[in-house]
Amino acid sequence: MGMDDNNAPAVVEQRPLQITPLELFEVLLRENADSLTAFVRAAVNDAAAVDDLLQETMLIAWRKIGEYDRSRPFGAWLRGIARRLVLSHYRMARREIAFSDERILDYLDQRLAQIDARPGDTFDDKIAALHECMERLQPHYLEPIKLHYNERRTTEWIARQLEVTKDAIQKRLQRARALLADCLERKAVLPRLSG
Repeated sequence: MGMDDNNAPAVVEQRPLQITPLELFEVLLRENADSLTAFVRAAVNDAAAVDDLLQETMLIAWRKIGEYDRSRPFGAWLRGIARRLVLSHYRMARREIAFSDERILDYLDQRLAQIDARPGDTFDDKIAALHECMERLQPHYLEPIKLHYNERRTTEWIARQLEVTKDAIQKRLQRARALLADCLERKAVLPRLSG
């Protein structure tokens, strides 16, 4: 029993899924919110300013979503907006920036882009790996890391609390960051740095 053209099943034309700019923005923002927050928190040592900068970044991103080039990573585009706002924040506040130039922001952006580009794990999985690596640190490295990054304490304050010199705290922080980076590289959360 053959089918003639009149009895053939109708072919339903499938159109590409239409995504509104708002839907696109919400999805991309959700996927990149943790990375953006990490970037701004690493650059600004003021919780209220961090919140303001994150909100302003999202508002600017929403207003400029039509300018976003979908062939490029959204996270890098968001961090570019945040970067300009962070630099403006320090200029307007006339505060001494926590680093001597924009190289630190470049470094943060590059490392977060590398983390974002790693296949598989979610950002939460990567944070869990960081916590596992922190648990492996010796107490004299772990305590300054927690005080400096979790409690946002200055190296001077930590030195007074631990009754050591500021230089000793800076060396401990530097060594602890290197140990954490090595651990994260071994867990394949961070790519190995060349050179």
